[in-house]
Amino acid sequence: MKKIILLSCLFTRFISIAQEKDTTSVFKKRVLESTEVDFLSSYYNQDGTHAAVSGGLGTEKLSDFATNIVVATPLNDDDVLTFDVGLSAYTSASSSNVNPFSNSTTSTSSGASGHVTTTTVNDTPPVGTPWQASSGASKGGTLWALNSNYSHSSDDRNFIWNADLSLSTEFNYKSFGFGGGVTKLFNDKDSEISLKSNIYLDNWKIIYPTELHEYEKYGNDFQLYGYFKGVAILDQNGNVTTAYLPNTFTPWTSTKRNSYSVSLSFSQILSKKSQISIFTDILQQQGQLSTPYQRVYFADKANYYIGKAEYIPVYETSANAGVYHLADDIERMPNTRFKVPIGLRWNYYVNEKIALRTYYRYYWDDWGINAHTANIEIPYKISDKFTVYPMYRYYVQTAAKYFASYEKHLSTEQYYTSDYDLSAFSANQYGFGVDYTDIFANGTFFGMGVKNIDFRFNHYSRSDGLSANIGTLGIKFIIQ
Repeated sequence: MKKIILLSCLFTRFISIAQEKDTTSVFKKRVLESTEVDFLSSYYNQDGTHAAVSGGLGTEKLSDFATNIVVATPLNDDDVLTFDVGLSAYTSASSSNVNPFSNSTTSTSSGASGHVTTTTVNDTPPVGTPWQASSGASKGGTLWALNSNYSHSSDDRNFIWNADLSLSTEFNYKSFGFGGGVTKLFNDKDSEISLKSNIYLDNWKIIYPTELHEYEKYGNDFQLYGYFKGVAILDQNGNVTTAYLPNTFTPWTSTKRNSYSVSLSFSQILSKKSQISIFTDILQQQGQLSTPYQRVYFADKANYYIGKAEYIPVYETSANAGVYHLADDIERMPNTRFKVPIGLRWNYYVNEKIALRTYYRYYWDDWGINAHTANIEIPYKISDKFTVYPMYRYYVQTAAKYFASYEKHLSTEQYYTSDYDLSAFSANQYGFGVDYTDIFANGTFFGMGVKNIDFRFNHYSRSDGLSANIGTLGIKFIIQ
């Protein structure tokens, strides 16, 4: 209470001095009082049985650790500059199987002179399986991202415009984006409407599955050169053959992917306890929308393998420990995609202890996917500083018209994918959060005031067998 009285006195004195200097001046509160620093960190892990790299079956084990630092700095009373720097490091059993074959071992021997000689020799045969991670270079990677945003607010704080710029890169993908938007508040700030637009110009680094990479390099004689020289290829019965020829495969002619989006939202305070917002996006993608290292297998093509013949009968089960199905082709998708999500948020203040946060979104695209998302959070205020909130999210979608599972596509089709993210499925996500807030930032860490600490944990379960856990931690600091 003493702090409040003191602040009130200081504020009154400030206004008095300002009025003495200029009777026409009006006090204007800064958009952001002090520099704020957000430290965000998350850990994610998942597992499943429908790896897209292996044509719709195999391990989907993946772990990812991500960290973001967001710095928002007031340039003056009206302008704020924000930088968001992120790093994500991941390991993926599925991605490692872009090259699933283990075909060399190292032997060591001592010569007559006593020197140690190391020789690389081929295994007979090389082995691989979609149910285990390989030691390929694509088993892990890092993603770097930088986002910047500049925003300006009018003197009455009823109009805001902003511009943003983004860059990101990982081992096989680069993205550059830019955009901006405007926000208008009216009805004494009870109503708000926003319009935003963004453009992303992306580029792939082409990485094909090993067998198709060698076919592209050497043509129909690829089994006589490079990786496949001297390597036995097996048919469905386990017999050695030279008949494997993936001539359905053709290399990409473009590596560009561009995305354009326009977003419109409207929010309205309905009463002292209720607020609603409605939003919609229009998104258009053009360019190479397929993924170059995701295999596809055709029902009307013979099967060919590398590895140990005894595992062919159990190829589609986790008992397969040593044979890999050679691809017929890679994923092929249209070079355009149009998306339209429409959503609604409704928040309700029940009493001093409990609030409701609800969310619904309908999604449609011209690839044939229709989806519904519903989410609810129930924050419960334990004390002035601590809040806990259970949460639940439900999601359901139809399949894209180009999706079919392992060995269900036909080679006569124009487009095809076995990526289960484009299949029909439903998903449940359960979680909870704990939030600590100190508006005065009395606690300090390395000289910075700690304003907010937020921890969340969620478990995700999908009807196709994919499951995941994610924990996130966010800390907001004030540089005073």
